[in-house]
Order: sequence, then C-alpha cells, then structure tokens
Amino acid sequence: MFDLERWQEIFDTIRKNKLRTFLTGVSVASGIFILVILLGFGQGMQNGISYEFEQDATTIVEVWPGVTTKEYKGLNPGRRIQLRNENYEAANSLLGEEIEYKSPLIFVRNVNVNYGKEALVYGVRGVSYDYQFIDNAKLHEGRFLNYQDIASTAKVALIGKKIKEDVFKSVESPIGEFINISGILFKIIGVFDEREQREEERIYIPVTTAQKVFNGADYINNISYTLPKVDNFDEAVAQAVVFKDNLQSYLQQVHTVAPDDTSAIQVWSALEEAKRYFSLIGNIKFFFWFVGICTIIAGVVGVSNIMLIVVKERTREIGIRKALGAKPLSIIGMILHEAIFVTAISGFAGLIFSMGLLEIVGPYIEVDYVLNPSVNFNVALATVFVLIVAGTIAGFFPAWRAAHIHTIDALRDE
Repeated sequence: MFDLERWQEIFDTIRKNKLRTFLTGVSVASGIFILVILLGFGQGMQNGISYEFEQDATTIVEVWPGVTTKEYKGLNPGRRIQLRNENYEAANSLLGEEIEYKSPLIFVRNVNVNYGKEALVYGVRGVSYDYQFIDNAKLHEGRFLNYQDIASTAKVALIGKKIKEDVFKSVESPIGEFINISGILFKIIGVFDEREQREEERIYIPVTTAQKVFNGADYINNISYTLPKVDNFDEAVAQAVVFKDNLQSYLQQVHTVAPDDTSAIQVWSALEEAKRYFSLIGNIKFFFWFVGICTIIAGVVGVSNIMLIVVKERTREIGIRKALGAKPLSIIGMILHEAIFVTAISGFAGLIFSMGLLEIVGPYIEVDYVLNPSVNFNVALATVFVLIVAGTIAGFFPAWRAAHIHTIDALRDE
C-alpha cells in the first residue's frame, strides 16, 4: 500500500541533506557505471578478436618452413627447409579425409609488374583454386581461378579491388585487360574484395604458372588448409590440434628434422590461437567483474554508513515514535525505504548513463582488437537489482539498530 507520509519523510530527509545524499548516490552510480563500461570493453575485445580471426577461414591451418636449430641424425643445425610439391601431395593423401580446402602458396619475388607504361608495386602470389575459400576472398567481378587454369598453367591473374581503383581508372572494367609480369602478359579474369585494403594489394596467378615461369622448380613457400567445421568449439580445437600435430610430424619426418625443433617447420592453427585469445579475454572479463563489484561494494558500504548517520541523527525522533506506539517493523521500514530509494535511483542513473555512452560512442571506437563495445542489457539490469538487494541489506543493519534502541535512551539522546 502506498504510504504518502512515508515518502514525504524520505524526501524531507533528502532535502535536508542534499550534499550527503548526492555524494552517496554518486558513489553507488559510479559503481554500476564502471562495471558496465568495463563489461562493455570486455565484450568489445571479444568482438575485435573474433573479427580478426574471421578475416580468413576460422579453421585455417598454415605451414611455412624455417631453419633447423638442432642437430638430428648426423645433420647439422642451420639447414633451411624447402617444401616441394611432393610434400604437399603426400600430406594431402595422408590427411585427405580431414581436409576441407587446400592450397600451396608461392611468393613471386624479384619481378616487375606493369600495366601499359605504369609500373605496379604490388605483390604477386601463386595459389590454387581453393585459395578463395581459405582466404575468404569475395569476388567483386569476374571469376576466381579454376581447375583448368591450374592444369594448363594458364597466364591469367586476379587483382584486388584496391588495385582496380588505383590503376584501372581509365577503363570501365579491368576484366580482359593485360598486365605484364617480367615480360609475360597475364590476362585479368577477376577482381576480389577483402575486409582490409592492404590485402587487396595483391595479384593472384595459378600456382603452376608461378612455378613454371618464375620459380623454375617445384618449390612451395607455404601450404594452407581449412578443416571441416564442427559446431562445438572445443571439438573443433581438438580436431585442429590433432591435424596440426599429424601434419607437423609427417613434414619433420620427411625432412629429417628433430621432433622438438619447432623452428624448422612451423604449423599454425587459427582455432588454437583463437582459444588462447578467448581464454585471455575470459580472464580479463573476470578481472573487470572483480573491479566493478569491488566498486559497487564500496558504494553499498557508503549507503550503510549514511544510514547509520541518519539513525544517529534521528535517534530522538525514533524514541518519540516508539513512545507513541510505533512498532519495530515500522521503524525498520522507514530506514529501509530511504536506503532502497537512494540505491535504486543511483543504480538506474549509472546504468542509463553507461548504456547510453556505450550506445553512442561504442560504434565509433577504432582501437586494435576492440570492436563495438557493448553489454547485454539483461546482465546490466540484473546487476542493478543485485545492487538494490545489497543496498537493502546494507540499510537493514542500521534499521535493525534503530528498531531496538531503548525508548528511554532514545528520548534522552541529544
């Protein structure tokens, strides 16, 4: 039942102690504000990491050779490992059932690229037709490489969208145009689109053409794979770890590399790396929760202290009420109402301000590995209700003390 006189008393008390009530409210509101902002940035970090990994296929596994660092079976350290076609084909045969897409990769170096009289300073890579799905490259126009291009060592090329915008301004479409790579003409068959412009500064040609024309041998720089997707994240990570270990073990064996020499042949799994980042983010979120809750506790303690002061100031008034027949529950309710009112108003003020700030500023934050900081409204709202419960508990002990003051002692209080 709504008690108008009770609310008038609460507002009268607040008006008499405006500064004290305001400072108490600020301490409570700041606790919720800090917690929500920290949780928002924790989610923003998770969004940013997810975005970084989604730029390529999430199940990607990459292999690149290095230099041996340990003596093994009579072979000295310092040997540079060179991957070849036979390694790629044997690995595919050995692990074929576990592979979704696959592609060797060749960095075509020491070449001159020209379009007409204009020199182009863009990287050239030899890839297979599956590389479109490994790199998550989206076709802007034209087509990607196909099986026939690889089989026939075709002199065709794909260019990034940024290359099209920078170089081919004078033509309606670059499809069908020719670029000159060290004296050999390559016909442009497609334009691809990437999330980051730096990845659009690439030219893709068939891997077989890159080997035959520019490499002169069956050398491979890198190998890229994707694994079939699994709904459960932990199962997907376990699958990637097994595949990675089997692939690395095979390559170490054929190149006579010590099993513990990880520098000679490096195998990288996006899922395994993602798990490390997400575990780190989980720890950071836990720390944010800890800091936020400690701040809220400080605010709640402030409410409790203020209620103790209120009880002390109103001891004589409480004695008069008890002398006139006020019951202990009535005294407790009077103190609790004020504690709950201050806590609730301050908590919701902190919630609204922090959520509004994240909503307005969040989408415009451009920081590495932080993307669109936000927080689940239900979680934030739940923290406010927990805060109100905590404020109620904090106000209960001063209220209980007030209700059990002896009437004569209260009336004597000055």
